[in-house]
Amino acid sequence: MNPILTDADQAMLHGEGSGAQALAMRVLVGMARATGARRMIDISGAHIDGTLYLGRASLNFATRLRDEGGRVAVPSTLNVSSLDLLHPDLFLGDDPTRDAALTMMRAYLDMGASPTWTCAPYQLADRPGFGDRVAWGESNAIVFANSVLGARTPRFGDFADMAAAVTGRAPEFGLYLDQHRRARVRIDVSGIAEEAWLTDEFFAVLGFLIGSEAGSEVPAITGIESATEDQLKVLGAGAATSGAVGMIHVVGITPEAPTLASATGGIEPRLVRVTADTITRAYRALSSTDGENLHTVNLGTPHYSARQIARLQDLLAGRRVHPEVSLYVNTGRDVLASSSGNVKRLEEAGVVFVVDTCTYVTPILPAGRGVAMTDSAKWAYYAPGNLGVDVVFGSTADCVESAVGGRVIREKRPW
Repeated sequence: MNPILTDADQAMLHGEGSGAQALAMRVLVGMARATGARRMIDISGAHIDGTLYLGRASLNFATRLRDEGGRVAVPSTLNVSSLDLLHPDLFLGDDPTRDAALTMMRAYLDMGASPTWTCAPYQLADRPGFGDRVAWGESNAIVFANSVLGARTPRFGDFADMAAAVTGRAPEFGLYLDQHRRARVRIDVSGIAEEAWLTDEFFAVLGFLIGSEAGSEVPAITGIESATEDQLKVLGAGAATSGAVGMIHVVGITPEAPTLASATGGIEPRLVRVTADTITRAYRALSSTDGENLHTVNLGTPHYSARQIARLQDLLAGRRVHPEVSLYVNTGRDVLASSSGNVKRLEEAGVVFVVDTCTYVTPILPAGRGVAMTDSAKWAYYAPGNLGVDVVFGSTADCVESAVGGRVIREKRPW
């Protein structure tokens, strides 16, 4: 089915604007046909996920758009790249890859996108509001936008997000539409002790469990009385990692779920009860080894917030990272700047900050034997395949104690 196009859409499609707009509109029309979208809609912003250099195709797309007159039509932020431009010596890859990645990054900047280079654009000062329709890539950002901000965006893959940015238009499908935002599975955690869901790591593990249970359905969580934005961040990141979740309702907390009935549209959802046993199994599944020989610790996937950096400073409590362990914190350059005092103290304690990218997607970790530890369900899930490392998942406190002690240390979980 062909979508209904406005006169302005038709003009872009037929090359009456730039060549980049014509290419972008062809991508969007193809996307509309594939998703069954009936029309195109205006968007107020975009977050571009195709900024990581993954080979010539990713580079060629960016430079072709740029060379054919591409300019973003709406405010557009950029996801992580392959390089940390503020700390270029951290990159341990080859020069051709470095050069190609840098060329691609410059192409997106040439088209007017903002040099945010973060997987957590919702931590920026300017973020979408309730009901805003945006075109976001990056799985954890999509979940946060829909769930916590109440903005609207389906999953936009690489190239499609930039096509939407260049035209200011998007096919109306998926989570843009009310019927696709209703929960069809209820995740009940009322059987879990309150001291468990007060911890950040519980939300990361719960998210990982939810993704495997919900798949691509929208879940509604009941039994949680409070949650911070950082906890909702890691919840969404975990669910979007193990599943194709694009939105989560936390009943009584997120804006479209004051009640379970409002989250489901009054339809009885499938029920999944979370028990201490199921959450423990999910927690264990995030580790690929039980080894204690620690090589590196990686925090901040999604990128750490200022609050998380301050907490890290408190947890270190004046101690230093063990000389045989590398402790990396991935964060956005805007957060790095706003947390300069804590950052300086942490760097003096041996912490290495990484911006513009993330340690599970680009060669930064030093060579050596031993396991990698993380407080991130997403990092734990992807790093073994991406980097060929063995991973141990633990709480942030576990990670800090391990980094200081020089070996894996994990406390017993409260669930």
